[in-house]
Amino acid sequence: MMLKNRLARYFVRIPTIETERLILRRILPKDCENMYDYSKREEVTRYLLWIPHESREYTRRYIDALQTQYRSGQFYDWALELKENGRMIGTCGFAAIDEKNNSAEVGYVLAPDYWGFGYAPEALREILRVGFETLGFNRIEARYMTGNEKSRRVMEKCGMKFEGIRREALYVKDSYRSIGYCSMLKDEFFSLYGRHEVKNEPKPHWYDAFVGGVNKK
Repeated sequence: MMLKNRLARYFVRIPTIETERLILRRILPKDCENMYDYSKREEVTRYLLWIPHESREYTRRYIDALQTQYRSGQFYDWALELKENGRMIGTCGFAAIDEKNNSAEVGYVLAPDYWGFGYAPEALREILRVGFETLGFNRIEARYMTGNEKSRRVMEKCGMKFEGIRREALYVKDSYRSIGYCSMLKDEFFSLYGRHEVKNEPKPHWYDAFVGGVNKK
């Protein structure tokens, strides 16, 4: 329950995070056109669980639904915005949380026009830092479908270690797919990147009294 409360406090007002070239922020209705532009493309979804977006209206409804999840602190993805032109080029965040074992799964999607420029690892490193330094996870893992070795390289560039492959572990889009796993532990992250002062954690506000479990008098 403590982790669940911590997640709610953090993500109900998902903070903006800056890297050298990116701004990681809440996904907004204004991102509809940019998200649709990459989400409609088969090369983007080939190794993902979801199919291409069928229309701009579908993307618009999806983003609208996310706003409700953000307000309840139950959505854990950031939009990736290029500093140079303000274009939203993908997303990165936590795909799943394992409260019992204090661990999480990360995921990311990037527009094909921006593949190969290092944006995915640049974003993923910051999400790993949030997970270990701010949210206190002990382990963070990432998955990829075999054949998508580019995704595995993103994980390994960030220091995640390849653990192995679960053969035909998922039935996706009418076929069995084998799934590769990479992971990182908290001590491994701090050994590689060190600890930073937490700058992106939201300041306490009225919501803490309801989900924080502590109401000081």
